[in-house]
Amino acid sequence: MAKNKDHNYNPDELLFIPLGGAEQFGANLNVYAYKGKYLAIDCGIGFADDYYPGIDILLPDPTFLAERQNDLAGMIITHAHEDHIGGVARLWPRLKCPIFCTEFTGKILAKKLKENPECKGARVRIIKQHDPVAIGPFEATFLPVTHSIPEASAILLKTDLGNVMHSGDWNLDPRPVMGKPTDATTFKKIGDDGVLAYIGDSTNAGVDGFSGSESDVAKGLAKVFKDCEQRIVVTMFASNVGRIKSICKAAAENDRHVAVIGRSLHNMIGAAKECGFMDDVQDMIDEQDISVIPRDKLVIIATGSQGEARAQIARIARGDQRNIKVQSGDTVIFSARPIPGNEKEINFVQNRLAGSGVNVINPRDVNETIHVSGHPARDEIKQMYDWLRPEIVVPVHGEKIMIEDQATLARSSQIKQVVPPNNGSVVRLAPGNAEIIDHVETGLLAVEPGRIISASHVAISERRKLQFSGTAHGSIVIDGKGNLMARPQLDLVGLVDESDEEEGDFVEDLIDDMEDMIAGLKRKKLCDEEIADKIRISVRRNIFEVLRIKAKVSIHLTRI
Repeated sequence: MAKNKDHNYNPDELLFIPLGGAEQFGANLNVYAYKGKYLAIDCGIGFADDYYPGIDILLPDPTFLAERQNDLAGMIITHAHEDHIGGVARLWPRLKCPIFCTEFTGKILAKKLKENPECKGARVRIIKQHDPVAIGPFEATFLPVTHSIPEASAILLKTDLGNVMHSGDWNLDPRPVMGKPTDATTFKKIGDDGVLAYIGDSTNAGVDGFSGSESDVAKGLAKVFKDCEQRIVVTMFASNVGRIKSICKAAAENDRHVAVIGRSLHNMIGAAKECGFMDDVQDMIDEQDISVIPRDKLVIIATGSQGEARAQIARIARGDQRNIKVQSGDTVIFSARPIPGNEKEINFVQNRLAGSGVNVINPRDVNETIHVSGHPARDEIKQMYDWLRPEIVVPVHGEKIMIEDQATLARSSQIKQVVPPNNGSVVRLAPGNAEIIDHVETGLLAVEPGRIISASHVAISERRKLQFSGTAHGSIVIDGKGNLMARPQLDLVGLVDESDEEEGDFVEDLIDDMEDMIAGLKRKKLCDEEIADKIRISVRRNIFEVLRIKAKVSIHLTRI
């Protein structure tokens, strides 16, 4: 893990430090520092790609905050999407700070905290939107913004040195299916009072225009459903409660029942019902009762729009979902856009479905609107600039190109100071000019079934190499004089097919060479480690000469 104990900052300066989310999708973890205290905003997960073999989930490295635990005043969660909330239960035991969030977000978080016994002492304080709360030297106000999940909030931070708007995720949907549109009057008033800095979502900063309206998705899905003759399955992000409502509205217009599969979807819907956000939605069919509903009268909502192997749509595609089978004539709709890096997994699932005769529909395949982004496009970001009139813009939440897109937009919008950060950048917001004054070590953590390790851990890098090079494991037993006690054993993984006669002979030739080397080395005064290393080098060289592959070779030598 990164170590940052030696970084000490002027307590009279207001600092912003993104520890995650400023160079990649997800793994958001933002930090504000002032008067010797720290405030974290969001703590999410990211999804791993092939660069991290054996890993599904990534986390931001919280070491910088953990080393300052006594001065960590609290953590704010802006909303309940996994890239903002998913890391809390895994990382809170290292931070042990109070958590502040809205009611809906609190219900989602409570389930996550309960699943980790190490979070037993976690304190979650529920905050009403518009009600200011003091957290150390900061006064924080949760401001409602339109997004695809209930109670998404921008955070207004008031300090002695000026006010900061931390946007969270938002857009300017004029007709949301859930909640009210983002209130222009509120943000204009904040702008009139003066905004030192806007720390904002960059996801769609390179996309012209406006993101669109979820109400148009409800209408578009209704039209697409009308043309479907058999069973419909819609896959989406589990946390997109607004999309769930759109699907239910479209199903009702087409006289179809709705069923939901996937634990995360059930958790979201349960929390939304408890908070009154699903009162106008039809009752849903239990998964066990799906088989009794006529195929042309059912819409199924399933997790897995990003091709995750263990999600429900992937299980359906493989045919191992117990209660749901698709067949020729059914339709599967992907009501989400691919997160960069997930395209291969999504294509794999879609090809399996298409191979079964299923009609697969992506947003690009139809003229109707079946997906809109929950993030602001360029014209929406410019509108926010006009409302707030910030002195400083710090783009966050996105890949590097997206952050640079917002930086360019901010400069063209006559923002005085624009500071695009990297993960770990220490940005001084005040006093004086905004600038990067330092860099702290940060990075990503990888979640394995039994542990959390650094994403740069040698085990992961070795797995990565093995994907391309294969491996050979040899075992040799010799007596005290260096004579072989048995024929050496050699297993080649990812290199040959030993059931093939010619390739099997190659392995035997390698073992013969190992025997010859042992016979030659026993006359030399070498320690066991030296003998094993010489044999390792010889085996690796012989494999390369034949296969032209630089295999990973290990030799275990035992002397009896």
